[in-house]
Amino acid sequence: MELKQVEKLSKALSDVNRLKILQFMQKNQGKVECTHACKLLDLAQPSISHHIKKLVEAQLINQHKIGRNYHYSLNHEVWDNYILTLKNL
Repeated sequence: MELKQVEKLSKALSDVNRLKILQFMQKNQGKVECTHACKLLDLAQPSISHHIKKLVEAQLINQHKIGRNYHYSLNHEVWDNYILTLKNL
């Protein structure tokens, strides 16, 4: 993994609300729906969408549309590469 991508991932992880979303996902088999994230963080839906967008852009989570709702899952490949790159710095 290139250092520019490591920087992008690190910036995405630098917000406590994004970390809470990821922590919640980890406890729920790596998945979450946007409505569950709203309840978890007690934030307005636009704020949740902003945080999730940052995680999707960093490729830390994948986005799937089912009907009218979006579902998100952890991108384990990117996570593993990120951790490995950090260990080898």
